[in-house]
Amino acid sequence: MKAKILLFFIASILFAETAYNQNYSQSTDVMLQGFNWVSHSNTNGWYNVVQSKAQELGDAQFDMVWLPPPSDAAAPQGYLPRELYDVSTNYGTQQELTNCISALHNQGIKVLADIVINHRVGTTNWADFTNPTWGCWAVIANDEWGSNGGNPCGNWDTGDNYHAARDLDHTNTTVQNDLISWMNWLKNTIGFDGWRYDYVRGFNGYYNGLYNDGTNPYFTVGELWDNLDLNNVNAHRQQIVDWIDDTQGKSAAFDFTTKGVLQAAVNNQYWRLNIGGGAPGVIGWWPSRAVTFIDNHDTGSTQAYWPFPGGKVMQGYAYILTHPGVPSVFWDHYFDWGLKTAIDELIAVRKDNGLHSESSIDIKEARWDLYAAEIDGKVAMKIGPGSWSPSGSGWVLRTSGNDYAVWDKAPAGDLTIHFKPSSWSTPYLYFWNASPSGHTTGWPGVPMQSIGNGWYAYTLTGTDCSNFIVSNNGYPQSPDMWTCEDAWIEQGNWWNYTMTAAPSTSPEIGAGFADGMAPTLSATPNPIQDQGRLQLQLPDDGELQLSIHNLAGVTMTEIAAGQMPRGHHQFDFDTNDWPAGIYLATMQYQQQVLTMKLIVLP
Repeated sequence: MKAKILLFFIASILFAETAYNQNYSQSTDVMLQGFNWVSHSNTNGWYNVVQSKAQELGDAQFDMVWLPPPSDAAAPQGYLPRELYDVSTNYGTQQELTNCISALHNQGIKVLADIVINHRVGTTNWADFTNPTWGCWAVIANDEWGSNGGNPCGNWDTGDNYHAARDLDHTNTTVQNDLISWMNWLKNTIGFDGWRYDYVRGFNGYYNGLYNDGTNPYFTVGELWDNLDLNNVNAHRQQIVDWIDDTQGKSAAFDFTTKGVLQAAVNNQYWRLNIGGGAPGVIGWWPSRAVTFIDNHDTGSTQAYWPFPGGKVMQGYAYILTHPGVPSVFWDHYFDWGLKTAIDELIAVRKDNGLHSESSIDIKEARWDLYAAEIDGKVAMKIGPGSWSPSGSGWVLRTSGNDYAVWDKAPAGDLTIHFKPSSWSTPYLYFWNASPSGHTTGWPGVPMQSIGNGWYAYTLTGTDCSNFIVSNNGYPQSPDMWTCEDAWIEQGNWWNYTMTAAPSTSPEIGAGFADGMAPTLSATPNPIQDQGRLQLQLPDDGELQLSIHNLAGVTMTEIAAGQMPRGHHQFDFDTNDWPAGIYLATMQYQQQVLTMKLIVLP
């Protein structure tokens, strides 16, 4: 029986991969749920609040924002929809809604509407539907309205019954066409890009696929929330996978299985996060269709039906923002709990390393006090009080907090050696132990290229650091040298050019810069613990401003400001009082701006 289920599951995936919207496969998107259960009561108007945050969300690299139900409803939260085309609600006016969406679009962010189409209430009573107008044929035959004097005359329900409103007959072509017309109006007139389908337990997933076909959304995700037995997680995720399959793979689904297992795991049951070497949630079976999350307006917020353990929320985000699936961040955690910077750092790691909805997981540890994994061989992470760090070279701690840490491998850049001989015809560069490429030349090396004004240069691509010697095609030669930054060396002025042992002066280095040569900015060490150093090469005299700020734009220290002579300069700074995390050094020099990322360790 297991083999039969597996073959069916594989076949369904193969079919779906050719049928669904392209925005699911290897998606790098990160979503924000842009409201909570009481957002409708905000005195400033909720759409105005979200609009005011658009720039911050763009800077944080969010790709999608999910807004609350847009239509007039019998309840202020919007989940008992009444007149579908009336989108002036407790969250704001139609104009405020379109302004909010435009502001998010200006940041490159797609906007999802919360689509409540399982059920509907009447304008003045149980089922006098207006705007659009429907008759009894729009209500399923087995709706409870019939036992209360009503006359539902549609077909039988294709899903679970919802007792607070009339369950709609999705088999009816008029209902289908009217819903598609309304959704296209939301898309083309109001500006929405996709859908979050509410309570998809109430009707067959086939119809979600049908509505996707009729509206061509950017992205859709369904809410199928059912009880989870932690001792039988496969049955739970199979139910979600079956619904995705009913949509023919055209919609993603919220990964309630991952949420449930993860919030149990952080209570010293981290072993639950490994089932047969894979993830226990929907991300372990169909990751491209899994939207992972920690909490939402139902599970958290003021309802708190199934909240994640409050003091361990960042462990949850360290997991979902490094693992496959499409992660969704909750507004409350991001803006109200003071976790914005910590979550931003995790999003930056995900984006910098191109982690996506189908990234691979290599689980390294899963025991009572620790879960650790490497993702795509690019990112390593651990959650839990147990001690762990990735093995091998090149790992750099990017962010950490209470019982979580995330590492990645700093990407290799290009390293350029500049040399100005006094009498040699063509200098040669010999290098070895180039890191991380491991490149080594045969003696006497490679000829350097003239760049003007007596200077020669050679660039080692994909190299961060290297040993090297310059020579006159073998003899005479310089001493052995080492650098992790672009080096400028003149014959006779030899030194071991490391950033921690750079010369206190730069004898005539600036005097030989070629016309048009660019300034440079570098840091050592990086990551930084307690104290760091910024080093500059300026090709000419000029006005300089040099500062360091955090990701929220707050200036941590002003390094230098004013007129600065050409040549080599270095500035030390202290990070003892700074929170661990990511910072940016910004250098404004003449008409140029250089920025580099600094990693500060605890």
